[in-house]
Order: sequence, then C-alpha cells, then structure tokens
Amino acid sequence: MIELTRLNGTSFDINPDLIEVVDSTPDTVITLTTGRKLIVKESRQEVKNLVLSYRRAIFAELLKMEN
Repeated sequence: MIELTRLNGTSFDINPDLIEVVDSTPDTVITLTTGRKLIVKESRQEVKNLVLSYRRAIFAELLKMEN
C-alpha cells in the first residue's frame, strides 16, 4: 500500500495495483481500475515515485525469499 493525502489533509492508503491513470489537471486526479476518481495533494511525479518504491520493496522481498 502507498500513503496519499486528500485535499482536506487526511491521509489514506491505496493499493497501487488499482491505479489506472494519474492526471494533473492541475490537481492530481487518480483514476482507479474500478472507475473511482481520487484527488490528492501529491504531484503526479510523487505518486509515480511512491508506486515505484512500493514495487521495488516487493521485488526485494521476493529476492530475499529466494536466497
């Protein structure tokens, strides 16, 4: 899960596997595979970096399990 922030300042966690599209309009709007849209404070690049970090962490855990 990655942690994001709503415009009202509350944090929430989201499964990055559900993210279909991230737009900047100028607010960052995340469209999920379910069709639901979320507006967050983080920039499009920040969301991308969080997803990449999440996937790297999972990959590293898988590698550790193999060794």
